[in-house]
Amino acid sequence: MTARAPVQLLPAERHAVLALGAIYSTRMLALFGALPVMALFASGLPGATPLLVGLALGAYGLTQALLQIPFGRWSDRVGRHPVIAVGLVVFALGSVLGALAPGFRHPLVWVVVARAIQGAGAISGPVTALLADLTRTEVRTRAMAFIGISIGACFIVSLLGAPVLAAHVGVPGLFWGMALMALTGLVVLQFAVPRPQAITRALNPKAPTNEALWPWYLGIFLLHALLTATFVGVPLALRDVLGLPQGEHWQVYLPVFVVSLLGTAPLVVWAERSSQPDGVMRYGIALLVFAQGALAINHGSRWALGAGLTLFFAAFNFLEARLPARLTQAAGPERRGQALGVFATCQFLGAFAGGLGGGLLSGTPLGLTGIFTGLCVAALAWLLAFRPRLSN
Repeated sequence: MTARAPVQLLPAERHAVLALGAIYSTRMLALFGALPVMALFASGLPGATPLLVGLALGAYGLTQALLQIPFGRWSDRVGRHPVIAVGLVVFALGSVLGALAPGFRHPLVWVVVARAIQGAGAISGPVTALLADLTRTEVRTRAMAFIGISIGACFIVSLLGAPVLAAHVGVPGLFWGMALMALTGLVVLQFAVPRPQAITRALNPKAPTNEALWPWYLGIFLLHALLTATFVGVPLALRDVLGLPQGEHWQVYLPVFVVSLLGTAPLVVWAERSSQPDGVMRYGIALLVFAQGALAINHGSRWALGAGLTLFFAAFNFLEARLPARLTQAAGPERRGQALGVFATCQFLGAFAGGLGGGLLSGTPLGLTGIFTGLCVAALAWLLAFRPRLSN
């Protein structure tokens, strides 16, 4: 593979990446913050049942999956800024309802409704489309990688800080914080995010068919299925095999995430400079195969598990950035929002499938080994099937 000279982000591009990263990060920080504490909070409310507790966690993902495509198509027609603003307002309203829900009759039902409304602000596709509108193809993977890394950092911060914060202000206080973060995102959108030049919406006869976009849709589905299923197995390995209490799992996750960035950065730079960037993607998928294989062979050692997980996250962070970057190039500006809406839907469906598949594999006689072996086979199948039509 021949190398191309590196291309630097322009000041306007850097400004757009930082502003949109702030919107994405505050929103994801608000959402991730509920995960470590929501189940305990919901189970303590009057009328709690396992189904309602599960819905309190999962209702957000359901409405996200259902509304990503409509929001994406809407952003193609009326523009990214107004659609993102509406999504942030909807998320803020859901957060306020969640904060007030404990004072209502049937409080847990209202918490479920609140989480569903939060998810109805499905702006992942429009935000990613706006980022693509404001960056050149040559630097788009780097821009997407910044967003992906910021999301990962939000996950770590939430994992460490949410239980401590909830102990002081309660989960209703967290909901108020989510509403505040959404309103902060509105301010950033209005005053800090540039508006792209008008995009011609006329039909492009050379635009790729939907069939040409499926490698990216399938890729994000499999990537998030692998991620979710991995986190069915890893916490169980830490607790049941290594004897690490749940409250100490962050001691593994934090260094894994930090060290994995040392592997992600070279892949991002290589993909941007290579004349065959999709070939670099195959190396990323191959790393997933090796990571899952390593976890299947040895997850009984803290160092071995950490090494396998580090390799997994190095590849995951790269592919999480590269897949949407290539999709935006393949779809073109005329239908970028719609394509990213489908992309986000596949992402959430992949997370659902990974959770279901990981749970089923954990119930087999092979247990944790079965989970990681199954994921290794799935990643290998993806590697063998990866045949994108867009080569540059």
